[in-house]
Amino acid sequence: MRNMPVALQKNPFTIIGDQKVIIDYAAIYCRTPQELLKSTLFHEILGRFIRRIEDKRTPGYLFLRERRPDMKPTDIPDFVLRLLRLLVGHSAEEIIILNPDYGSVLNKGDDREWIYELRRDLYNYWRRFERYVFLEMPHGSGQKSIDIYHDQFMTGCENLRDLVLYTNRLIGEHLSGKDPKVYRQLPAGANMGMLLERIGWKCPPFLKAFKDVPFIRITLIEPPLILYSKSNTRKGTFMEIPGPHGPITVDPGEWFCFPAKVGELTAFIFFHHDYIAQALSMANLFELAEFDDISEKTPDMVVLFGVPGDGMKEYTEFFEDRQSGIITGMVQRNADVGYFGYFKKMTLTLHNVAMLNRGRLPLHGAMMHLKLKEGGYANIAFVGDSGAGKSETLEALRAVAEEHFSDIKVIFDDMGSFAIKEDGRVHGYGTEIGAFVRLDDLHPKYAYDEVDRSIFINPDRKNARLIMPITAYHHVMKGYAVDMLFYANNYEHLGDDKPAVEFFTRADEALQVFRDGSRLAKGTTDEKGLVRTYFANPFGAHQRHTIHEKVAASIFKRMFETGVRVGQVRTRLGIPGFEQEGPKAVAMELYAILKELARRPGR
Repeated sequence: MRNMPVALQKNPFTIIGDQKVIIDYAAIYCRTPQELLKSTLFHEILGRFIRRIEDKRTPGYLFLRERRPDMKPTDIPDFVLRLLRLLVGHSAEEIIILNPDYGSVLNKGDDREWIYELRRDLYNYWRRFERYVFLEMPHGSGQKSIDIYHDQFMTGCENLRDLVLYTNRLIGEHLSGKDPKVYRQLPAGANMGMLLERIGWKCPPFLKAFKDVPFIRITLIEPPLILYSKSNTRKGTFMEIPGPHGPITVDPGEWFCFPAKVGELTAFIFFHHDYIAQALSMANLFELAEFDDISEKTPDMVVLFGVPGDGMKEYTEFFEDRQSGIITGMVQRNADVGYFGYFKKMTLTLHNVAMLNRGRLPLHGAMMHLKLKEGGYANIAFVGDSGAGKSETLEALRAVAEEHFSDIKVIFDDMGSFAIKEDGRVHGYGTEIGAFVRLDDLHPKYAYDEVDRSIFINPDRKNARLIMPITAYHHVMKGYAVDMLFYANNYEHLGDDKPAVEFFTRADEALQVFRDGSRLAKGTTDEKGLVRTYFANPFGAHQRHTIHEKVAASIFKRMFETGVRVGQVRTRLGIPGFEQEGPKAVAMELYAILKELARRPGR
């Protein structure tokens, strides 16, 4: 392995609460078990572990106190540390000969079993941390150097994982005197990692505090990954304000930037390290921007996640800087906004405002390109607020895809936009390469099928979520002519006058249903019962209501003029017992309709 670059961060690691540890790999680079056990990080983790078992008065701690009554509680971490260092190089029998001082805890087989379990508990304590590793390239490395540091970054993350596993097993073998019979390759290194680089960009004065924050160039995820956050729903709306409340002051050493491609836009998503779990999870949702999207460029959007919040009336606010043109979102640093939905929806709110500025209609929904086995294709979109069943209907269509479709491409799975193109037709564009879906409403088989590449958010709680990649960026950007558009109605039962799939005959009739945005709340936000949200889109649509009305009327008029079929689907997702059957019934009905559409000339 090449020599590691000099660490550019002051602190080799940062521990947040008793849950997260962020490690500067260059500062704690270790090659051997001995170096690992001598590291400042191991010393800190061991000290925290000993304090934990002391507070809980665990059997392992009481064993140490009983066998070494002469030892002060404050001396126990050093005693255990020296013992573990000896155990990576010697068997228990050899240690007793070399240093009789440890005979009190290693003489008998039962004694060694206590130390064996103490070692296991320490290992498990380490693994319960969310572990994040970063490596920063020297400033000014540029695009040409990334291949070199790319290799170091990936090798470093693999070495850390292998070294922790090997050290733990080596100590266990020297205590038990035998090799393990079962080897479990558990993730013991980084859950997530990032290769960083400080890149010069056109930074306006109001963002000068973020000018030198490093950008993420490459990310690493070891799925399946389970993350927990204090909050599990999103509350309120994003308030538009005239401009910043004043100078934004932060410590750049506590911040990173995830540069994302959000559809055709570039977003610099700056985040305080308290929110590193949610920020890096975006790698499963948004395409990571390239060097040329950052260097000496002005981003279309900026998100500041974890600002002090001086002068802010709401947790989430945004404004459009008239001088630079940058649309900027701010989220206060607060435990209540630790839910991943705040990252995703703030970013998409800014995207929607930018689309309206460009004469496009932002849509809160899902869209896919379908090819039928019998021949022909169709591009179909759904609109609906959180919990309406748009994503679940998409997944239900996936489920029948093997039997009825030869290909299915996701264009967007939460937010997209419609634009009238040169051919006179309305085309759909996406924003994300991934999906953020409710685990509760997915078929269990589908969730398990996707487990090897997914990030699970609070899987043991209501509104459990799954973040997974589902499509390629070029599909998001290509632009597909819309054949059908549906509103996702999740609250009505089926009947003679209420079929699973219903079409409108007039643009004004369709517009009224979309404007009402009715749905039964599913617990994904703080809303309850039957609620209404303008155009099922609280993310920029109602904040820019006047321009949205104008753009929507133009797009709907053109769709009806060009033969796009506009209607609603009754997913019944809000009705207990129909979480899976409702979207499935819609999917089968749509399949029959799509077959007819595909028979049209030219399809």
